[in-house]
Amino acid sequence: MPDYLLTEDQRDCLQEITNVAMGQAGSHLARLLDVFVVLSIPHVSVLNPTDIAMALQSLNRENHNDIVHGVCQGFIGGGIAGEAMLIFHETDFNDLARLLKYDKVPDEQAQYELLMDTANVLNGACLRGLAEQLDTHFSFGPPMLLGQHCNITDLLQNNNMKWKQALVVEINYAIEDHKINCDLLLVIAEHSISGLTEKLDYLLD
Repeated sequence: MPDYLLTEDQRDCLQEITNVAMGQAGSHLARLLDVFVVLSIPHVSVLNPTDIAMALQSLNRENHNDIVHGVCQGFIGGGIAGEAMLIFHETDFNDLARLLKYDKVPDEQAQYELLMDTANVLNGACLRGLAEQLDTHFSFGPPMLLGQHCNITDLLQNNNMKWKQALVVEINYAIEDHKINCDLLLVIAEHSISGLTEKLDYLLD
């Protein structure tokens, strides 16, 4: 499924509304944690699972052997279905635990809870903002752990992706003065792209 299935106008429109939605999610996180959240500009592309692994490996870091932690959450509504993947890298769990006011040292179980809590906040705020602009409503599946302390290729294989190609919107979140960094990927499966482009065309008219 090549890039031309999304016109330049549709791509720009998707980038703009995603920028707004992710900005809302970043603001929500900033207010919740009383921190400054640094956001990248959303990048829209058509990728297969191998492309995604390569994109993640090169995203904002030089070390291709980065240890990562991932959380995945499905969403569906208005003829659109996809997955929000939150990939944590260069993240200090002690730092995250202090920000989220956990009163215990983050062991494996506490790390799992921290990942889920952060994913719930970011995924929920971003997808609600996106749905609002598309004039639709998304239902969410439960967040699921993709993997802890693994490399990105293993993490994606663990997810057992059921699509060959997908529309992927990626953005990086970092918290200033803290060792917390994550990439949010909205992965919209090939069978849902027509539902999305219909809504984008309506916004463009």
